[in-house]
Amino acid sequence: MESLMVRFQTQMNDKMKLECDKNIAAGKAYMEKIRNNKSVYTTQSGLSYIRKKAGNGKKPTATDKVKVHYTGKLIDGKVFDSSVERGEPITFALNQVIAGWTEGLQLMDEGSKYILYIPHNLAYGERKVGDIPAGSLLVFEVELLEINPK
Repeated sequence: MESLMVRFQTQMNDKMKLECDKNIAAGKAYMEKIRNNKSVYTTQSGLSYIRKKAGNGKKPTATDKVKVHYTGKLIDGKVFDSSVERGEPITFALNQVIAGWTEGLQLMDEGSKYILYIPHNLAYGERKVGDIPAGSLLVFEVELLEINPK
């Protein structure tokens, strides 16, 4: 009985790894496609972004708290979370979120709107989180409403 459970667990792990690898490959292909757009900028870490609206010049640091409105999507366009849909912006410390948000929001000016393309290694990596499959590239439309220095 124990070997049956071990075999089942191994099969499940293999299936999850295969799905994760597929998502990583799809994310890389998506990034290659969007990088052909002249309005897309890419950082050294692999984060890509588009400036949709300029702000006032004031940028947050990694330890600041920020208030944002956002919509998070998968590359197929499926929305997995949205403060806009809830009608309530969120406030958080930049050093307490995924690396792609910490980096991306520090590029933004207060009042600006960006689209952030966050590769899996700057998001949740090879873990499934809620409705976000393992290895997923995440697309966030973000408006930086307010910076509260720490």
